[in-house]
Amino acid sequence: MRRADKAPMATAWDYAPAPESRDIVRLQERYGLFIGGKFVEPLSGERYTTIDPAREEPLSEVAQANKADVDRAVKAARGAFDGTWSKLRPSERAKYLFRIARILQERAREFAVLESLNGGKPIRESRDVDVPLAAAHFFYYAGWADKLEYAFPNRRPRPIGVAAQIIPWNFPLLMLAWKIAPALAAGNTVVLKPAETTPLSALLFCDVLRQAELPPGVVNIITGDGRTGAEMVAHPGVDKIAFTGSTEVGKAIQRTLAGTGKRLTLELGGKAANIIFDDAPLDQAVEGIINGIYFNQGHVCCAGSRLLVQESIYEATIAKLKRRMRTLRVGDPLDKNTDVGAINSKQQLDKIAALVQSGVDEGAEIYQPPCKLPERGYWFVPTVFTNVAQSYRIAQEEIFGPVLSVLTFRTPDEAIEKANNTPYGLSAGVWTEKGSRILAMAQKLRAGVIWANTYNRFDPASPFGGYKESGFGREGGRHGLEAYVALDDA
Repeated sequence: MRRADKAPMATAWDYAPAPESRDIVRLQERYGLFIGGKFVEPLSGERYTTIDPAREEPLSEVAQANKADVDRAVKAARGAFDGTWSKLRPSERAKYLFRIARILQERAREFAVLESLNGGKPIRESRDVDVPLAAAHFFYYAGWADKLEYAFPNRRPRPIGVAAQIIPWNFPLLMLAWKIAPALAAGNTVVLKPAETTPLSALLFCDVLRQAELPPGVVNIITGDGRTGAEMVAHPGVDKIAFTGSTEVGKAIQRTLAGTGKRLTLELGGKAANIIFDDAPLDQAVEGIINGIYFNQGHVCCAGSRLLVQESIYEATIAKLKRRMRTLRVGDPLDKNTDVGAINSKQQLDKIAALVQSGVDEGAEIYQPPCKLPERGYWFVPTVFTNVAQSYRIAQEEIFGPVLSVLTFRTPDEAIEKANNTPYGLSAGVWTEKGSRILAMAQKLRAGVIWANTYNRFDPASPFGGYKESGFGREGGRHGLEAYVALDDA
């Protein structure tokens, strides 16, 4: 017999809002420039407002550094390099890096909320990916600081001096860690400029440096737009430039540095191919496709923005992909249920919309799942294009948004040809149950990072970087140290 009071079986599951509190982050109304271990007012007298892209609301006023401000920061870094940091025992430098890593772990929730607040990415990603990886990079390079002779056998490594580092807006804290950790471990000092739209986590990091009692001037953080970056690149007191950003700006930096003798590493754009073979575990592959392109709203230089599917499984793959896309939740970045957050800026949103329209105009077939977007803020529906030709702009240009282009192939050779048919060479993915096929594809794919049966996996011990117009040099791993040392004969 059925009990009359038995609860009815649920027929639908809805997600209740689960917002993370903003109260853990205490923002200042105005920020100066962090030079010589303290905040100072900008000599430029200029400021601009940084906003929350999900609400289009101002968060804080930030300084716009000019040539004189850059000069102050470089001189502070040079003084710290000559005076203390380069002369410090490597084991002592390691202690500072360990402290920074531990403090990041202790303040992880605070940094995660701020990353999502200023950048628009889902709190789930900030909490589970960005902040833990940032701390892991400091831990990793702390371990290398007193072992550099083992990193470069039969050579005598020494620091090169002052490193000017310019980072993008898609992973503000993680890119900061990628840049600063190896530079400090090798004995260099730093002047770092965060992206103008996402400066707040770098400015909060200055308080981490205070807590860690890092000697003044070892790390200087200055804010501003491209004009500030250009002054950093041109400054004669800088020994090394590290830039992550667009290919166009990377080329301009390379032209500026030609003949100067300054060291340079560039991590630039990408148009990665995610290749699905007919023997791939399809459900797992679909999750890899989703993670490859819709992670961080597609604001990822190594995003799997070109999907190459073997013809025999094309229809099944697209059906599963569209069904999975209908479950993606777009909305408040601070809601723990959110899968796709806000686009970082109005400028980026307009670029995405223009390239999507070009795909429609050129004849590709567009699919966007039913999705109610918030009324305020910058948002774009996760999008997939099928019936895409190699010549279409959406198959050639980096969109840097939640937009996937699907192409097909019949043979591995055709997949290689299509995957390499791009000016970029940053990353790729291969999905197959055959280990021999993975190795064969990896040998022929012209990409710096190749994932097998996964996508967007990072580890501090693994080098990351590209070929062709995706830049040169590596970040992460032992290779990431090489850009920050001069190697003398033993």
